[in-house]
Amino acid sequence: MLPANPPTPPDYLLDSVDKSDLPRERLLRLGSAALKTEELLAIVLRTGTQGEHVLHLAERLLKDCGGLGGLARVPMDRLMQVRGIKTAKAIELQAVIELGRRMIAASPEERPIITSPADAANLLSEMSCLEQEIMRTLLLDTKNRVLAMPTVYRGSLHTTVIRVTELFKEAVRQNCAAIIVAHNHPSGDPTPSPEDVAVTREIVQAGKILDIDVLDHLVIGAGQKFVSLKERGLGFS
Repeated sequence: MLPANPPTPPDYLLDSVDKSDLPRERLLRLGSAALKTEELLAIVLRTGTQGEHVLHLAERLLKDCGGLGGLARVPMDRLMQVRGIKTAKAIELQAVIELGRRMIAASPEERPIITSPADAANLLSEMSCLEQEIMRTLLLDTKNRVLAMPTVYRGSLHTTVIRVTELFKEAVRQNCAAIIVAHNHPSGDPTPSPEDVAVTREIVQAGKILDIDVLDHLVIGAGQKFVSLKERGLGFS
């Protein structure tokens, strides 16, 4: 079963959220690409539960499932065990996820294209609300289109834990041209640590040996904060 639900903080109640900051209004004003994953999910869910705003329900669901990829793998019966997710919401969630799968399968040219660190960070925005540190890779083709976003490590990340052969395993299997590495800081502060820089240096060197370009390493913090180690020249020669 998914984890038990903690008490809802008072600041997630509907009355405390400015109407202009609600997901539907933000989408109308800014467009869907500007919304974080939890905001898009909140639009699909439509309503929260008694005493819990729909945004918090969306964040809780993503956190409990391990992000959007984890949510896509949760079966219907487990979804309906989550407080606030009854039959109708579970059906709608699975329908939206299946539509996404079919769109990717039918139109590979429509896969997201990464043109900047911000593009990658936006795809990985659900990592900002995870309490556990994880590392993911964006697997890219020769046109920087996203092929997959596998999770490669969970827990405290440092050079003694990460084996670069494991990190590149899926990239090699899918014959990727390039990857972008990303991990989150549960503290919310995306400032790279010395360990982050050391890990980056090893990953970049391994990519050269495997002939897979390592385009960047992102550290995801709270909200929409992130740091590109490539932009800061950390770990990239």
